[in-house]
Amino acid sequence: MKTGINKKQLVLWSMYDFANSFVFITFFLYYSQWLVVDRGISDFWFNMTFVGSSLLFLLTVPVAGSIADKVGISLPGLRVTTALSVLFFLLTGIISVFFPEHYVLSIIAFSLATYFYLFCFTYYNPLLKDVASPEKYGLASGWGQFGNWLGEILGLLVALPFASGAIKLFGASGRAETLIPATFLFLIFSLPMLLFFKESGKKAEIKLRIRSEYGEVVKSFLKLCALPGVGMFLLAYFFFNDAIITASNNFPIYLDRLFGVGDSVKSMILIGILIVSVIGSPLSGWIADKVGFKKTLLYILVGFMFIFPLLAVITNFNIFVIVCLVMGLWFGSIWTVTRAYLLSLTPPSMANQTFTYYTLMERLATFIGPLSWGLIVLYLPKAGEFNYRMAAIAMAVFVIIGYLIARKLSEQGEANSYRSDPST
Repeated sequence: MKTGINKKQLVLWSMYDFANSFVFITFFLYYSQWLVVDRGISDFWFNMTFVGSSLLFLLTVPVAGSIADKVGISLPGLRVTTALSVLFFLLTGIISVFFPEHYVLSIIAFSLATYFYLFCFTYYNPLLKDVASPEKYGLASGWGQFGNWLGEILGLLVALPFASGAIKLFGASGRAETLIPATFLFLIFSLPMLLFFKESGKKAEIKLRIRSEYGEVVKSFLKLCALPGVGMFLLAYFFFNDAIITASNNFPIYLDRLFGVGDSVKSMILIGILIVSVIGSPLSGWIADKVGFKKTLLYILVGFMFIFPLLAVITNFNIFVIVCLVMGLWFGSIWTVTRAYLLSLTPPSMANQTFTYYTLMERLATFIGPLSWGLIVLYLPKAGEFNYRMAAIAMAVFVIIGYLIARKLSEQGEANSYRSDPST
């Protein structure tokens, strides 16, 4: 690829980020509340849906990433995992709308939908190399994240009339009504990427031996960790992303329990956060390309170290909203920078494996974060609001651990010097 950014590829790549955000934001906001608030299921069991998908992810995806690197192409895998993700999100919506008494089945379907949704990124993220040259990874990643946040804003605006009952497709409860339309929008807007994106790699013929592939997983992981900066990066990512993902997954319930606000207000707050995130995504990518990924990442983590305790102690709703809007800038930055940073540390021949473990660290973190959040909410001596505030403070501890590890990472200039394949 020539130096710079391929604009057509960037539009298609960003459009996929735009597409998958429809199901992410809708299920995160409305399915979580349908399950916990409407059906009366414990927060603990909602968080266990992520643990279930993580277990399945752990058992299968490292091998899939290894195979993808050997085959040399990612798009076929992206197409299959996207189709399966759409299928199980749709099934979750159908059960929630038409068979709400079978919520256990919806939990199983949602866990599988989340699994395949995350599986997509094993194939999607490495395609950044076909969008931009290394010195533009930050900016290109930022525009991809820009598409993600823009999709989440539009997803909330589309879902709002269904959630409020202004539009009734199936005559179901408002929150459940949002799920099926979001799934179809995911499918429709993902098609341009899946059909027209041009991948530079060529398919290699390999003899597939699943048992031996599992035997090589540990070796490949150790090889990745031996690359300068990669192992340390993944360890830091495990901790700080644990906090960020857990907090975001529980944010609608947190708002409900602490301030008792309705879905319309929650949606407006999230839209405000996302508008700020739209600004933060390309801005942080541009800054990272200029001053270095490490410095940018550390500044972002320091911000979260202050934001989570603030959200825990604030009792005035208006001030809480202001802090949430400021938080949007950090949400717009974190995945922009980490995605580009990791790609800059990784040889092209190991990109799929590396991003498999990037997502795997996120999934492994969902064992600790949701367990911590759920147990704090359930078992601290003071029930209710106090427990939720303590859970938010606990997330800051994970960010601090991640920050301390991230301080040991390579600088941007050092990382770029390791772009060559270690096998050469």
